[in-house]
Amino acid sequence: MLSTSYWVPTATMAFPTFPDHCFFRYDHHHRNDHKALRRWRIRTTAAAYPLFSNQIQLTKDSSSRHKLYQEAIKTSRDKFTREISFQSKDKDISLAKALLYVAAEDEVFMSFNREMDACSILNERRNVSSPSEAIDWDSLEQMPLGGKTIPEWLSELDAIAKEVEAELVSRDIGCHLVEVLEAVNLVLFESRGLTRSPVLVDSKHSYLHSVLSSRCGSAILLSIIYIEVCRRLGLTIVGSRVGEDFLIWPQTGYPEELFKVTSGHSLFAIVNGRCVEDPRSMASDLTGTSLLGLEIATNRDIIGIALANLIRLHWKRASRSNHGLMLTSPLRHVNDAGEKPNVMDKSNVPLLRPQDLRLAIMASERLLILQPHNWALRRDHGMMLYYNREYGKAVQELSICMAFAPEEEAEILEPFVEKLHLMRLESTWKSLGHTGRLTVP
Repeated sequence: MLSTSYWVPTATMAFPTFPDHCFFRYDHHHRNDHKALRRWRIRTTAAAYPLFSNQIQLTKDSSSRHKLYQEAIKTSRDKFTREISFQSKDKDISLAKALLYVAAEDEVFMSFNREMDACSILNERRNVSSPSEAIDWDSLEQMPLGGKTIPEWLSELDAIAKEVEAELVSRDIGCHLVEVLEAVNLVLFESRGLTRSPVLVDSKHSYLHSVLSSRCGSAILLSIIYIEVCRRLGLTIVGSRVGEDFLIWPQTGYPEELFKVTSGHSLFAIVNGRCVEDPRSMASDLTGTSLLGLEIATNRDIIGIALANLIRLHWKRASRSNHGLMLTSPLRHVNDAGEKPNVMDKSNVPLLRPQDLRLAIMASERLLILQPHNWALRRDHGMMLYYNREYGKAVQELSICMAFAPEEEAEILEPFVEKLHLMRLESTWKSLGHTGRLTVP
């Protein structure tokens, strides 16, 4: 019932930072009476010019809102980190909570960007009133996420489970495994109308709350919803990667029973849908015996798949205007024997959509918390920092990557890291008033 994803990387778990609102104090060294005079001038000017008064209030509001946004984004990351902590047992991790914290952090980041855009418009058109909406929440648990809070979205999953129970009662059916799964399918895919998005182009299909709201989502999120609903019914669902799909099934000591055909379909097909019966899919070749040989995905693995899909989605959106651009494209150019040596500068870095690129970096940071030793993930994370022109952090991440990477991969990275480091030094060199170009010997 699912999708695959690649496993990606990053180093420092830095929270996205927003530009500070700086206030210049021209009276810093003046006496207190001069400060009082300045405050009097502001009050009288504000009274004479209401627009100036609005600007003062906007500055105060923006400062407090800025602080609230930063607190919310830090809290989201902290809660996500605690939820997937290796100090916790994997079975105790809530897939729903972890992914809702991911959605909350990204939503706060995008809300802040929208706020900054609105302030920019206000500054450019001084006769426009502030478009900012009032914030009526002061904690992450109270923050609206698609019209509901995180506790309310968790309650939504509880409500779906109760609908399944009501369906079983209405049919006067016992708790046989087949009937329970059929009732889950009926509620999720008929009553609720959940459908799989064929192509991941809309970010709302990759966030749990948006899938529950729009009823359309990626295969991995539909499987996560299925797992969470069954868990509330006391039924354990496990899953594994099989080719291009992520398949799920009820945990049982008799896997051959999953493949017995009744009413035209096997229990395995009831849970996973059409891919099991598609001869082009590797899932169609599975049997009870081969199912035992599959590696069961942990809750951390499943969260990792969802995060890797987010990285892929946001990178695709960020590089939309650079068709065919890959994260590792600059590595090929630097190691191209026919290319002029030591040619690499900031003008060669493609322009990408900054918000989508930052969202990809944030997803990569979270995935690195789960997979700190994944050299390929760390390489890709470093390359995203390079595209984001965070050259210092990129050098740090790629240098760490080289320590974990296979020798042949480290040899590819080494000249790029050297030239990236040179680019940083050259920027410092020119900022000191020097001319000329530094080169790697």
